Formats: sequence, C-alpha cells, structure tokens
Amino acid sequence: MFPTPPLPVTGQIPRSRGGVGKTHLLDQDGSVPHPPRPRLGERVLNTVSRDPLTVPDRTRNDAFIAAAIGVLSLALALLVDDGRRPDALGWALLAGSVVPLVWRRSHPGLVLAAVLLCVGPYHALDNTHAAPVPASLVALYTVAVTGRPLYTFFVGCLVIGISLSVMFNVGTHEGLEALRTSGWILAVLVLGVDVRTYRHYIASVVGRAERAERTREEEAARRVAEERLRIARDLHDLLAHSITLIGVQTSVASHVLSVDPDRLDRAAVAKALDDIAETCRTARGELRTTLEVLRTDGPDCDGPLPDLAALPDLVRTAGAELTLRTGESAMPPAVEAAAYRIVQESLTNAVRHGGAGVRIAVTVVRDEDALRVEVTDDGTGEPLVPGSGFGILGMRERARSVGGTLSAGPRDEAAGFEVAAILPLQPTEATA
Repeated sequence: MFPTPPLPVTGQIPRSRGGVGKTHLLDQDGSVPHPPRPRLGERVLNTVSRDPLTVPDRTRNDAFIAAAIGVLSLALALLVDDGRRPDALGWALLAGSVVPLVWRRSHPGLVLAAVLLCVGPYHALDNTHAAPVPASLVALYTVAVTGRPLYTFFVGCLVIGISLSVMFNVGTHEGLEALRTSGWILAVLVLGVDVRTYRHYIASVVGRAERAERTREEEAARRVAEERLRIARDLHDLLAHSITLIGVQTSVASHVLSVDPDRLDRAAVAKALDDIAETCRTARGELRTTLEVLRTDGPDCDGPLPDLAALPDLVRTAGAELTLRTGESAMPPAVEAAAYRIVQESLTNAVRHGGAGVRIAVTVVRDEDALRVEVTDDGTGEPLVPGSGFGILGMRERARSVGGTLSAGPRDEAAGFEVAAILPLQPTEATA
C-alpha cells in the first residue's frame, strides 16, 4: 500500500547472488543489506489497513492488549474517586471484564456480552465507575470494526440503554453523568465503522490491482502462446518445403548415378546438385529473414512477407503447372503471404506423398472480393491423412488469420489430393 523508500546506493554493488532469477544488492563485503524499516506512520497505517480477523498471532497480541488494559483499569480503580473502592466481588467483576478481551477478535460479540455481564453488576454496586471504561470501549470498538454498520447501530443502542438504566438505578447524579459520557460510546462506534469502511476500501483497491495484474499476465501469456505458434508455423512452412525439395533432388542425383554408372549423365547430376544448392540458398535466406524478424524490437515489426510475385519460382522448383490471375490492383500483404504459404505447404505435401511422376496444378485466381487458391495433384503414392501432421493444420491457421477458409482432402472425381482456400481481400482477424 505504501511505497518503501529506495535502498541507498552508496557503497553497494549490484551483483547476482542466490542463483538464476535472484538478484540482490550486495554491500562491499558481499553481504545482503537489510532493507530500511518503515517509518512509524507507515507502520501505524499498515496496521490499521489490515483485516483484524486475518492478522497473524492476533490472540497473542490481544493478550498483551488485555494485560495493558488490566493495568490501566487497576490504576483507575485505585486513583480515581468516583465511587467506592472495589471489594473482592468488585475486583472479580473488574477482572472478568478484562480477561475476555484476549479473544476479542476471534469472538467479538461473545466478548462484548461477557464484558457487559461483568460491567453491569460492577456499576450497580457503585464501585469506581471509571475503572471498567477502557475494557468496555475496546470491546465496543472491536464489534464496530468487525461487524456490519446496522449491527453496530443496534449494539450501540443496547449498550447505551443498559448503561443508562443501571446508572439511574444507582443514583440520579450517576445517571446524568452516564448520559453525559455516553458520547464516548458513540464516538468509539463511529470510529470503528469508519476504520471498517477504510479497510474495505483498501481491500477493494488491492483486489482491483490484483485482478488487473492477473489480466496483464494472462494477456502476456496469450501473446507468448500466439507468438510461439506463429514461429512454429513459419519454421514449418520454411523448412518442410526446402527439406522435401532437397530430398527429391538428392534422389534424382542418386538415381542418375546408380542407373548406369558406365554412361554417367554428368549434365543431369550437375543440374540436380545445382538445384540442391539453389534450394539451400533460398532456405538460408528465408531463415535469415525470419530470424531477423524475431530479433527485431517492437510488437508491430512483422518483417518482409512472401508475396505472389515469388510464386512462379516456388511452383517451378516443384515441377508444377501454375495458373495465376490476380489483376493489376494491389492486394493486402497478409493475404498474399497466406496464399504463398498455403501453396508452399500444398506443394510440399504433393511432392512428399504423391509418389513418382506426380503432376501438380496450382490455380490462384482473384475474384471481386476474395482470392481463391487451389492446388491439386494426381498422386497415387502414400495417402495424406488430414490431421495426421501439422501441415494442414498450419494451412487452416493461415487461412483463418486473414478471415478465410480452407478445405483439404482426396479428390472426388479422380485420384490424388486437393487443397482449396478462399481468402477475403479485406482480411479480418478470425476469432478462436
């Protein structure tokens, strides 16, 4: 609640101690300095702000308070002359009004009732009337600071009524004096209600601060999860495609070398190796770009995005046929990047699962309000099961990220696989 003064920096060196995640300011001799104690005013306000029902060691503290009130009551009984000095019964009743205060915060209502049961006969016997006042006021304050205001109001009326009845039975002078001093009872009750209201206000402020902190932590965790998903998706799109092409080109080179070693087709081998080198350079460049984006400070730095201008080279490396009609006007970069990545992943799956001699057709056509992407193949190799990996899931996430839809599955009219996506040209962030 109250700020702690900063640690003095003179003669201190920031050094790590206690393992990872624990850093202390150390003195010159390497010891951890003790933080300065709060000032007296801060300690008092912190004590007032705490809920009396949740304070640790409250019974022990109340025992000390009861002992202090007992000493004060003894002094008032011996020194104040507003009644006769208590006899044995009077001392017993006075002690009975003080001892229950040990449990005043645990059972405030019962303690007040016990105090009143002892104070009433004590006053009725015309003992020193000032002696039990401290215990009575503390019991009343405890009820006011722990109970509801309406309950405190009824308790105050009851206590004042009982006090006036007892004191007027003792004598008119005593009754009028009790009426005059009943303002202290009202003052104590008002003070207790005010302190209770203040504590509730502090608790509500702290609760709002804790809820706001939890909200910030949850938002930060959500952003971290989204960023991890984006990084995983980018790396998958980049590396899966490049590694698949390298594998295919390596198989071509191996096939050329092993089919007829005596009549080696050096040109075919050289072309396959050149394709492998070109794929590695392209993958290295895209990987460097991705890492540079990840190292860039600022939440809004997305870095360069792949676009449809690079699509012909991508399709050519996979040996596919391309139909590309996007018009002259510019499209949103996010839509172009999503289309590029969907085609890239579809080509990767077709090359990996379509078998030897697979034929692939890529169609990217722009309508009035959407970009339609379709990738089909006639592969007869290992069937691709939707949901068996991260490729189709990543494509669906790409489409959803711009408010689009994607379907993937075996072709109905012929063998092979088909991926079809519709990407709106005015992308909207899809809901989870």
